[in-house]
Amino acid sequence: MKTCFLVTFLLAAAVCTHSLEEVKDSNGNPVKVGAKYFIQPVKTDSNNGGGLVPAATNILPFCPLGITQTILPYQPGLPVSFGYHPNILGRYNVDTSSDINIEFRSEIWPVCNEFSKLWAVDPSSTSKEPAVIIGGDPKSPNSAFKIEKATGSHT
Repeated sequence: MKTCFLVTFLLAAAVCTHSLEEVKDSNGNPVKVGAKYFIQPVKTDSNNGGGLVPAATNILPFCPLGITQTILPYQPGLPVSFGYHPNILGRYNVDTSSDINIEFRSEIWPVCNEFSKLWAVDPSSTSKEPAVIIGGDPKSPNSAFKIEKATGSHT
């Protein structure tokens, strides 16, 4: 399993007009479709947590799980992989500004097995920034994310 960390990247569901560029891991290598990675959110004065993990966002029903950051700064979270739907022949690397799916790739998964491990924006969320949950469908626009190059103080 790859243990490279993605240090800086932003997930966005909005359409952007940036040109395509290969997404790089923290070692400067291109992020490969299907390979396992740990997502590490940008560290700031107000955010010093660890990686991303599934967690209950409701008491009942418990599932689907939401996706949240661990509070422990050195916990890497669970591995994820990136993929295109439909599978695009000849695309082995993840590019910025392109629709990708993100899926947890952990063998440890004790609950909510009736849901896919694919990420999705929660369509029922009423918050300003909707929650991201598991249970996505690769064909759904709610399961399509974009990675954009960070600018300013987050680079």
